[in-house]
Amino acid sequence: MRIATVNVNGVRAAARKGMGEWLATAGADAVALQEVRAPLEITAPLLGEGWHVVEQACEIKGRAGVALAARTEITDVIAGVDALGGAMDEPVHTGRWIEGTVDSPAGPVRLISNYMHSGTAGTPSMDDKYAMLDAVTARLAVLREQYERVVLMGDINIARDERDIKNWKGNLKSAGFLPEERAYLSRWIEAGWVDVARELAGDVAGPYTWWSMRGQAFDNDAGWRIDYHFASPALAGAATAASVARQASWDTRWTDHAPLVVDYAL
Repeated sequence: MRIATVNVNGVRAAARKGMGEWLATAGADAVALQEVRAPLEITAPLLGEGWHVVEQACEIKGRAGVALAARTEITDVIAGVDALGGAMDEPVHTGRWIEGTVDSPAGPVRLISNYMHSGTAGTPSMDDKYAMLDAVTARLAVLREQYERVVLMGDINIARDERDIKNWKGNLKSAGFLPEERAYLSRWIEAGWVDVARELAGDVAGPYTWWSMRGQAFDNDAGWRIDYHFASPALAGAATAASVARQASWDTRWTDHAPLVVDYAL
């Protein structure tokens, strides 16, 4: 079963630039999308035929938005406050969490698409980010009890350690690499969640999944690894390969992220 995640940076723009061509050749059975910035009636047709699509749009027009697309039916769908509770009903937190179940030969797989706040150090936006991180951490504990095979995917907007950001020394006080943020990911690992791409890649730099559109970041591979598959042990144990579908050149990019694709032997 091939499962991918990608921040599309606006599904309309991504479709114009080549997202459909990638989807048609990727061989994915399921895809988690973030920052779709469009309602379901626009998102679903842009993905092409043969997809079952569910989405949580953001209440703030033109922002965020998460979706799941699969070649088979997606069931037991919940999103936002229904899953995360607490203050997650505020507009700024909408369009950031959706989960649903798909069947596999080995049994049900719970899929989650999460678009974490990026935040800015020292501003209220970081309070929003920490509030969602608290809610996600609590939800992950529940998911481990309810489902054997679960994968949290998405743009988490946090690099785990120095291997996950090219210019880590210059970003020690930047949102996305603050010790307080990284500690959440450490707690997820300690609770048994597996960073699948890191486990398969080993002790190497990256592979990065996001590069700024400005300057020479893409050409110089000066990126960040901020897109993840955090899988439950049963699902992580079935992972056989992970890859980043990095575009061939700057001018062929259809998003500022690249899809993270994982194959699971299910």
